[in-house]
Amino acid sequence: MREVEITHEPVALYKILKFEGVVASGGEAKSAIDDGLVSVNGVVETRRRKKIIAGDVVEYRNEKMTILLV
Repeated sequence: MREVEITHEPVALYKILKFEGVVASGGEAKSAIDDGLVSVNGVVETRRRKKIIAGDVVEYRNEKMTILLV
C-alpha cells in the first residue's frame, strides 16, 4: 500500500488521483470517479470532490493509497 502525504486537509478525491499520478489528468480522474471505479475506505465513491482526510484509504484499480497528514 502506497502512503500519500498531504500538507493540509481536506483534499478533493480527484486531486489525490491526479497528483499521485495514478491517472494522467484531472479529467481522467473525474471520469474514473463518475464510473464508480474509485473507492474510499472500502466504499465506492462517486463524488469527485469527496473530502479526503488523514487515515482515509483510497483505491483505484490495483492501487491502494493511505493518506497521511504531515
